[in-house]
Amino acid sequence: MPNIKELLEKSSARHTHLCPRQVLGVRMAIAGCVALGLEVPRQDKRLMIIAETDGCFIDGLEVATGSTPGHRTLRIEDYGKVAATFIDVEKDTILRIAPAPGIRELAYRYCPGEPRHYFAQLNAYKVMPDTDLFTMTPVSLKTPIKQIVSQPGVRIKCAVCGEEIINKREVLCDGLPYCQACIGRAYYHQIDLLLPLPQVVTERFTNTVFS
Repeated sequence: MPNIKELLEKSSARHTHLCPRQVLGVRMAIAGCVALGLEVPRQDKRLMIIAETDGCFIDGLEVATGSTPGHRTLRIEDYGKVAATFIDVEKDTILRIAPAPGIRELAYRYCPGEPRHYFAQLNAYKVMPDTDLFTMTPVSLKTPIKQIVSQPGVRIKCAVCGEEIINKREVLCDGLPYCQACIGRAYYHQIDLLLPLPQVVTERFTNTVFS
């Protein structure tokens, strides 16, 4: 069993302070890996985590498991939830863990002398049993894990914009590869610049500030 105190110290060092979501990240990571029968931290890619929010919660997950976006073992689907899905890639065993309903109120029972809700949660989440702290639900993924992991080293150019696509994230249509942006799934809107960029930026700043 990992040393929770040491893991919390590592997580807090990234922020210069410790917050309840970091504690939840560490506790959730340990609970998920214990349930899957996986030792942590890991040096391989057998464990994958899909987190449902970003921020300090992620730091707790990372320090406890060794999973990181850089190793492609930690992904974020931003639903704004302090929850995560833990996947044993080899066995295709998948478990989603989320905070149990009412844990903020329950925290006062574990810290009866602490009237401040922030510190009640911070300290209670360190000691509450997993059964009080989390819900654990076996789930299946809509996208197969092998497709999520994809095939490293594969590169192809989009038939429209010409930008390179890696990790088999292209979409094929009539035999041609397209990137997500060129088929209308971009997270941004492209702005056609009719003027040199410095002049455009200057005019927008002037119009915004002085209009």
